[in-house]
Amino acid sequence: MNNLLKAMGFWIWGLIAIGLSVSMVSVSFKLLSIYREHGTSAARSDNSVYSTTETAAPTAATGSTTSLATSSVIAGEMTSAQNAMQAARWDEALTQLQAAKSKSPLTAVDKKTIYDWMGAVYLRQKNFQAAQSAYEAALASGQYHAEELVKIFRLLFQLAAINQQNSKAIEYGKSATEASTATPNDFLLMAQLYYLQKDCKDSSIWADKAVAAYRKANEAPKEVLYQFKLQCASDAGDTEAMRVALADLIRLTNKTSYWNNLLRLERQDERDDHNTLMIYRVMFDTHSMNADTDYIEMAQLLGDAGLPGEAQTVLESAIGSGILKDEHKERTTRLLSALKTRADADKKGLPALDAEATKNPAGQLDMKLGEIYFGAGDYQNAVTALSRGIAKGQLLQADEAYVSLGRSLTAERDPGGAKQALAKLKSLPSISPRVLKLWNLYADMLPDTGSEPL
Repeated sequence: MNNLLKAMGFWIWGLIAIGLSVSMVSVSFKLLSIYREHGTSAARSDNSVYSTTETAAPTAATGSTTSLATSSVIAGEMTSAQNAMQAARWDEALTQLQAAKSKSPLTAVDKKTIYDWMGAVYLRQKNFQAAQSAYEAALASGQYHAEELVKIFRLLFQLAAINQQNSKAIEYGKSATEASTATPNDFLLMAQLYYLQKDCKDSSIWADKAVAAYRKANEAPKEVLYQFKLQCASDAGDTEAMRVALADLIRLTNKTSYWNNLLRLERQDERDDHNTLMIYRVMFDTHSMNADTDYIEMAQLLGDAGLPGEAQTVLESAIGSGILKDEHKERTTRLLSALKTRADADKKGLPALDAEATKNPAGQLDMKLGEIYFGAGDYQNAVTALSRGIAKGQLLQADEAYVSLGRSLTAERDPGGAKQALAKLKSLPSISPRVLKLWNLYADMLPDTGSEPL
């Protein structure tokens, strides 16, 4: 188990590294638009607050003709800076702002405006370190209005994150996410930051907040949120938490890689051959079987269960996929030959078995008949025989019957009927809870289409 967890851990870290990289790039693209929102609201509000003894300088940050209140000491430099910014002459704008900063005396409003504009210029130049420092200096002036503060905290939150100042970004993020304008991506970024701090507890809390925010916005949660939980569970050796995270990832993406890892976890703990075969069937049907030894073991279990036709299909799939290793080819060929002989004999005996099963008041023979039809690829007759057997009752393994019926209906492109058949597993007191969860998850991933009730 430890080796499995370790191997999965390396795989998960690789996925998350990609997810974080994409997310941080998306943050950088959003910074300018966030600032533009801030600049517009600042331009609307400042004139109504400050003293009439202060003259107005235009809002260079947005290129607007609306003005901000600043003292006459820096009016010339600020006007020149605005003109330079409107012409995208960023170096010239910085020169003018540096000149304004050196003037004296400067009011708190002057400092706020100078540093605010410098932050905008640095953003345009993609100098995120300098932009963060400038906005922090503007914030320290204490002159941002409440409406502006919402946007400034969100801007600094994302700047600190992209500058890899994670602890500072978290503090800004707490303020930013308190606002009603916080987006699901803001909560996601908080989960990422705590994750990068190796704080799995808080990362999980914020991941749950992000999931809730995405769902409230009628958006699908981001895959990386569940990857955080999966990696943290893997690091802690918490297999139950890993199962939950993998199931969530499957519901979100239905990726074969997640199916494979979940089923490998379940198989590691299973000691009953019947239940192991059920796990392999889920693995086979979700196309998540990626080791030739899995195909071989599944075929052997099917052979031992008296189902050579299904076993033959499994081995032929392994050979057709090209996954079979050279050292296993001879053994697999011998096993396939023996299974094919048995499967051919079963097919020849189908008419007699069908007649006998039809007359029998118990459903066991019908179930056997249906499984042989399934192994032969005759899914329509498999559905007929299995449905008849289930209706008669007196089955030794009712879970086998419902699973075979569900798989046959899936093959017949009746996912609605398959979901109904698999739903009957919940009523069986003897079914393995592990097997029940896996088939329930499998059924959840089938499309919703109509079918007649069973």
